[in-house]
Amino acid sequence: MDWYIIFFYLALSFFTMHEMDAVRCKKWRIFPRLSSLSDKWGYFVFIIAHIPIFFFIYNALVTPELKHSCIPYFNGFLIFHTLLHVLYLKHQKNLFKDWVSWVLIVGAGLSGIFSLYNGYIISLTRF
Repeated sequence: MDWYIIFFYLALSFFTMHEMDAVRCKKWRIFPRLSSLSDKWGYFVFIIAHIPIFFFIYNALVTPELKHSCIPYFNGFLIFHTLLHVLYLKHQKNLFKDWVSWVLIVGAGLSGIFSLYNGYIISLTRF
């Protein structure tokens, strides 16, 4: 069983659900540049910005040359993303307060860590 890939897809699932939750929590309100926008424009920019993000992720997953090289970077991003949420926890417009939001945020970060760890173990056994 390839735990590296299993944890990656679990991380991607948590992240996708988190981004859906981010719309409910109006995540654009805590971004430095987007916070000055009205909710109508913030929502629009936030949604449109995620089209290329998810296009890149899904394209990388179906492109054999990219799949394994992009996964560690995405896992690293998820860990960084989780740390940013911890840093912004006290932000006055942060609405990520309930347990569901934090299961998604921490689930993505932990799954990214487990995927990176298992990928590292796999790389050690190949030499």
